[in-house]
Amino acid sequence: MNPLRRYETIMEVLLAQKEVTVNELSERLEVTGKTIREDLAKLEEKGLLIRIHGGAMLAQSDQLGILSAKEPNIKHADKKSEIASLALRYIQPRDIIALDGGSTTLEIARRLDNQPLTVVTNDLYIISELVHKDEIRLVVPGGYRLRNMLAGPEAVDYVRGLNIQKSFISATGVHLLHGFTIYTNDLVEYKRALISSSATVYGVIDHFKFGQCALRTFASLSEVSMILTDSGLSEETAQQFRDTGIGIETL
Repeated sequence: MNPLRRYETIMEVLLAQKEVTVNELSERLEVTGKTIREDLAKLEEKGLLIRIHGGAMLAQSDQLGILSAKEPNIKHADKKSEIASLALRYIQPRDIIALDGGSTTLEIARRLDNQPLTVVTNDLYIISELVHKDEIRLVVPGGYRLRNMLAGPEAVDYVRGLNIQKSFISATGVHLLHGFTIYTNDLVEYKRALISSSATVYGVIDHFKFGQCALRTFASLSEVSMILTDSGLSEETAQQFRDTGIGIETL
């Protein structure tokens, strides 16, 4: 198994159980404990996990874009509320929008009025939130279930055939050099499909994720029209990103 695939498997295990030992990973991946410890060190450098005695624990599960199978993650809820309030300013009745999976986009869904609107989403929590708002036309792609998300070629092909006006995209991190990143390859093509099918793409990214870089890049900064973020972002960091040509907006 190549190193990148090992990293993805380690993160998948951590997402499922929050903590894991070196021995568990060594047996599962059929590599030495030394190799696992080196892998954990590299993932810790990226801010994706925290090494503990004999293993590792998940750093910030809400950054991964995939939520717990048991309940939505509401870490930094106040920041997500700010971003959701900002996003609502860009949503008008009869718009065709896409809500990517994640806790920030879930907050947007919660705040949507029951109004004539088409919403495309692959997030099961968002689907559950919107299914009772009968004025909203809910469009759900196919695919297999990955935690709270629908993913796979079927979902990608479906989205590529749509005409979406505005997409609201989540990420694990946003970096000046590496752009928008996530930790697993399973969702890269779906996010790419949303971007290619949308007239306008908004990144909904809390300030903790700026400067962070995960394993997989799914979009360059130039492919996103604007980043909507919270008031915690420093002006210095915001200006660094604006200098690349991308818009940054906060409440």
